[in-house]
Amino acid sequence: MPDQTTPSAIVIIPARGGSQGVPLKNLARVDGITLVGRAVQASLAAPSVAEVIVSTDHDEIAAEARLHGARVVARPAEIAGSTASSESALLHVLDRVEAGDGGLPPQEIPPVTVLVQCTSPFIDPEDLDTAIRRVTAGEKDVVVAVSETHDFQWRIDDGVASPVGHTTEYRPRRQERAPHFRETGAFYVMRTDGFREGGRRFFGDVGIQPLAPEWSIEIDEPRDLWLARQLVDQKSDAAPVPLDVEALVTDFDGVHTDDHAYVDQDGTEQVRVSRGDGMGVSRLRRTGLPILILSTETNKVVASRADKLKVQVMHGIDDKASALRAWIAEQNLDPSRVAYVGNDVNDLAAMAVVGWPVAVADARPEVKAQARLVLSREGGNGAVREICDRILAARQGEVASSTAAAQTPVVTG
Repeated sequence: MPDQTTPSAIVIIPARGGSQGVPLKNLARVDGITLVGRAVQASLAAPSVAEVIVSTDHDEIAAEARLHGARVVARPAEIAGSTASSESALLHVLDRVEAGDGGLPPQEIPPVTVLVQCTSPFIDPEDLDTAIRRVTAGEKDVVVAVSETHDFQWRIDDGVASPVGHTTEYRPRRQERAPHFRETGAFYVMRTDGFREGGRRFFGDVGIQPLAPEWSIEIDEPRDLWLARQLVDQKSDAAPVPLDVEALVTDFDGVHTDDHAYVDQDGTEQVRVSRGDGMGVSRLRRTGLPILILSTETNKVVASRADKLKVQVMHGIDDKASALRAWIAEQNLDPSRVAYVGNDVNDLAAMAVVGWPVAVADARPEVKAQARLVLSREGGNGAVREICDRILAARQGEVASSTAAAQTPVVTG
């Protein structure tokens, strides 16, 4: 039996730049991480994986793949079109690796090849590892990710609807029906020699690896991406995901507020803010991290709120990007380590200045598309508290690490 303790698989992730359903889909973000980044991270977390290679024709996807630890093989134009198969990309990568690609020496291909697709944002490394071990052990030639379903299915032939796998006369209860399974598209684990011989992902003895149905979403359309982000938001009881930055800049309307205003007969405006947001800012401010409110609004309520929060404010600013660059320079900050939280199209230029563009949950679609992180809370309803908590989590982690290091005994001889 093959050694199950040694990494035995090469993971290949096809990630074209073109996408008909969602433009540049593989660079879309779920919980702050691109789909290609999530696929690479999940694959590398499986102990049986020896290497992850992304096959792409797009420079930004290539850079993102390398950022998360994958190797990149350039995908030729002839196998990068919308009609090209994933199998063609896998076979090209295997040939390039075996021959030596990008100046690297030729290497032996592992006995197991895995096709992982970016369109599945919630791959569990344990599920992937289990499937690889089943193929490595010789239990199956191929193992495919599936999700159990008990639904009644129908088909239409020449305009006539007919049931599939059941009848209209007999409708058994769920517990009386044998489950069936749908492919999730997450991964296909194959014996390398069998795949290369036939050039197809299915051959020989095929097994299935059931995944949790609630996390088996496949992203093909914009609504799928929206749903994936909503699923992440359901983890509201989880500890905040740390965000390691050196400064926080926010818009005002639509971020600190719900983007509504109360206007009296004299034209005086009032806005609604969250006390929870104020507590988050207060806690973050005590760490010494620079905080700035940057707004195009000229209303004195912006300055009043900033004064209440004891943070810097720049309002009545038409060119927010230029103002932000100047402030970052004055603070001697690295732009890549600055977070900017926005909600509307007038935030897009400023978001492009920083390394961490962030959108509130109810931001405009254009803003969400540019964001590296989309918050689970809406503007005026906890969004500021959420971003503060994430930054605090990172800074507290740094303190904990420093404290542990200081308490570690040092032995000298």
